[in-house]
Amino acid sequence: MRKEYSIAEARDHLSGLIHSAETGRPVKLTRRGRPVAVLVSERDYTRMTGGGKEFWNALAAFRREVDLERLKIGRETFNSVRAPDRGRDVVL
Repeated sequence: MRKEYSIAEARDHLSGLIHSAETGRPVKLTRRGRPVAVLVSERDYTRMTGGGKEFWNALAAFRREVDLERLKIGRETFNSVRAPDRGRDVVL
């Protein structure tokens, strides 16, 4: 299936376009050749709009669900992940 349809074409193929979006293939809708909208799955829309869990809640859920001790992942695992320097200077 193509990735771009005019609104008139989309009207005639709506169920197929929705199926395409549901399976992870966004569809661009155009009016007079100019892009005006994109049809995406509910899952992708929720992810893009931040409708999912906030980071802290997601981290707390992860900590409850995953036994880090069993995986032998402790704080020391992350000691060398970040460089010890301050980073670059930024002018604000």
